[in-house]
Parts: sequence; C-alpha cells; structure tokens
Amino acid sequence: MSKHYLLLITLNCLLIVPAGAQDLVDRAHAFLNSLSPELQREAQFSIEDDERKNFHFIPKMRKGPNFHDMGPDQKKAALALLGASLSDQGYQKSIEIMELENVLLSMGQDYKFPDGSPVRDPLRYHLTVFGEPSREAPWGWRFEGHHISLNFTSHSGKVISSTPSFFGSNPGIVSIEPYTGRQVLKKESTLALDLVNSLSDTQLGQARFSETAPRGIFTGIEREVALLEPMGISYTALTHGQQEAFMDLLEVYIGNYIFDFAEVLRRKIMEAGVDKLHFAWAGGMKWGQPHYYRIQGPMLIIEYDNTQDDANHVHTVVRDLTNDFAEDFLREHYEKEHKN
Repeated sequence: MSKHYLLLITLNCLLIVPAGAQDLVDRAHAFLNSLSPELQREAQFSIEDDERKNFHFIPKMRKGPNFHDMGPDQKKAALALLGASLSDQGYQKSIEIMELENVLLSMGQDYKFPDGSPVRDPLRYHLTVFGEPSREAPWGWRFEGHHISLNFTSHSGKVISSTPSFFGSNPGIVSIEPYTGRQVLKKESTLALDLVNSLSDTQLGQARFSETAPRGIFTGIEREVALLEPMGISYTALTHGQQEAFMDLLEVYIGNYIFDFAEVLRRKIMEAGVDKLHFAWAGGMKWGQPHYYRIQGPMLIIEYDNTQDDANHVHTVVRDLTNDFAEDFLREHYEKEHKN
C-alpha cells in the first residue's frame, strides 16, 4: 500500500466537527495559527489580491501550502475549514476526488512537474485565505488542486458565495483495485442520462443542440462569464415527471453546499424563474459515448462534460452569473463603505 494511499486514509478519517458547531472564522484562524510564520505568509493574501480569482482545475503549480507542507494538526485544521464550508456530500466528493490521483498513478501516469515533483499527487491540494477572517469584514478562502476548485467568500460568519465551484472525476468509473466501481460523480451522470433518454423525439429535437459533444465546458477558467445562448429545452416543455427529474438533477449540484448557502442559492434560482431554466444536451446518450449537458437560467450556468479518455473523464462546474467570487456583494459593500 502506497504512502500516499495511507495518508489519504488519514485525511478521510479525521474528525470533522459539524458545520454548526464552530464558527467559520474560528476554523480559519485555527488553520492559520497552526502554520509556521513562513507557511502563513504563503497561505494568506489580501481579499483584493488578483490571486483570489486565479481559477483553475488542471494539474499545475499553485500558490499556498498543500498537504505535503502540513503536519497532522495542520491537515486537520485545513479539513475542518473545508468541512464547515461544504455539505457532507460535497466534502466526501472532495476527498474521493483527491484519492483518484492514486488511481491515475496506478495507471502509469507518473508525469513530473519541471521541479521533478509528481503531477498525480493526492496531497497536492492547496488552501489559501484571502483577507483576515472576521465576523464583520468580508474575507474568503479557496481549496484547489486537480479536478477541484472551491471558492468561498464569507461575511458576518456566513458563506455568501461558493462559486465558481468545480468537481471533476478521472476516471469517471474506476476499473482497478482498491477503488473498482467507484463513480464519484455518479448522480451528475446517471440522472442526466435518464432525463435525456426520457425525452420524446420532439423534446429531444429541442434539447439536443449537437450530435457531437464539445471538447469541454464552455465557461472554461474564465474569471467572469456571461449568459450563454439559452439552448435546449425549457423547463416548461417538460412533462411533470421530467420536471421532477430535472429538479432532482439540479439538487445534486445545490446539495454540495452547506445548508445555509444551499438555501440561499436555491431561493435565488427560484426567484429568477424556474420557467426560465433550460436543459441542453450534445453528443451521445449512453455512458461511454462522449456527451455534454448544460443547465442554465438567468443567473445560473451548470456545465457537465464527459468527452476525454473514452468518455470516462467527467468535469462539472457551477457559475453564479451575478455573484461569482461574491462580486456583487463586495461591490455593494465597498460602495457603501466609501459613502460612509
């Protein structure tokens, strides 16, 4: 059993206090205070720093300490902050995606960065803090590595933005031990395939904008995204059963967030208009065939693609067109402060 595998077991078994049991500010301070002065300097940026919007989900060199830099208590403090920022479902996905780096290593993907360190590394996930954790002033933090980019902003002890958020899975379904059969983003895949295959020929003609799937998500790593063309079938053109299936799929994505923020996002989507939501599809309609889908509304874009590695490599992203990186909130906050 590899050293990395054992370390990931350690991470997965760390006690995570339920989100309501400890304030996010306390958890952030506990993480920062656990670090050496040198690591603190590496971990913390101002909230205005351009690094806060340096959004990526590929294997790359990143700023901020990763788990290789941390001892057991520091790892526990980092994961406690992550655990307080996501639902149990979102937290578990994060850990399992990290573990998939071991699968890629076992498959012979032993690529190296220019400094000689391995590209496939379940401990190369970084946590950075933006601003000073406070119960009054806004501040933020990010958890990021291969196939994970989670961006949070907090104010008054609550998460006010959790987007953009990215989860990916390679392989989509694992075929080697000890992870055989694992499908980290299973519901994102199976619920969508069930929905598109339930459409009538007429409905499918509206939903499917191309028989060929695009190479990846349209929004990419753009720091700011605009409303894409609302292709696909409208929520109102679905049958009652299909509407329920559509909402179940939407809830999978909302369900990754902590309860309070999930409720805010859900209400925001509803207020923008359920009747304005669209479901768009491209590519094949079976697992193993490259495919892509998008859920879009006036303030929301959710994208999913499964096109690489024989359609066994999944990407998902959620973008809030009005408040990625808490842009709307921060703009209003600073305008109000400037007036005062």
